[in-house]
Amino acid sequence: MIPRDRHVPSRAYLARHGQTVWNLEGRLHGRLDSPLTADGIAQARAAADRLVPCGIRTICSSPLGRAMATAVIIAEHLGADVVEVADLAEIDHGEMAGMTWAEIDERYPGARAERAENRYGWAFPGGESYAQARLRARRALSECGWSAVGPPLIVAHEMIGRLLRAELRGLDAGQALSLRHPPGLVIEIDDDRERVL
Repeated sequence: MIPRDRHVPSRAYLARHGQTVWNLEGRLHGRLDSPLTADGIAQARAAADRLVPCGIRTICSSPLGRAMATAVIIAEHLGADVVEVADLAEIDHGEMAGMTWAEIDERYPGARAERAENRYGWAFPGGESYAQARLRARRALSECGWSAVGPPLIVAHEMIGRLLRAELRGLDAGQALSLRHPPGLVIEIDDDRERVL
């Protein structure tokens, strides 16, 4: 177990942004954006409904459009404040952002195999790795802890979300990479334990 930063909240809620057009197309987002689909908007509204009894007053959101759109939908329903946290942005996919894996295989032959050998340490060309992004996740959680009134809802992305959960729960790299977070799912993390709302 990795010790938690003392400024990181002991209880928090984590939501991934709603489904996007590129999610349906199998395209990697990274720092690029695509709009929420009708299902993605419905997922954000359903997440807001599930969060009503949780007393959320502060939503910390990635600055990327898909996360911010999700955060605003939830905030309007809950009457919560939205705080933009730059370090919650998705892992930078560099030159591969906006591409499908088939397009990546064609343009960067062998990259997927290299990534499979060291998924935690492998960096997207012109982008970053999980290992590099973990420090951002730690800083983001500390900022959320300082910014929030009560337990925050954190709206982010799948890859950085693995690292956020790892930091909140004290997980190592292998444990972090095993985590999944589909769009629309809200996870409560309380004292190193998590449950799906």
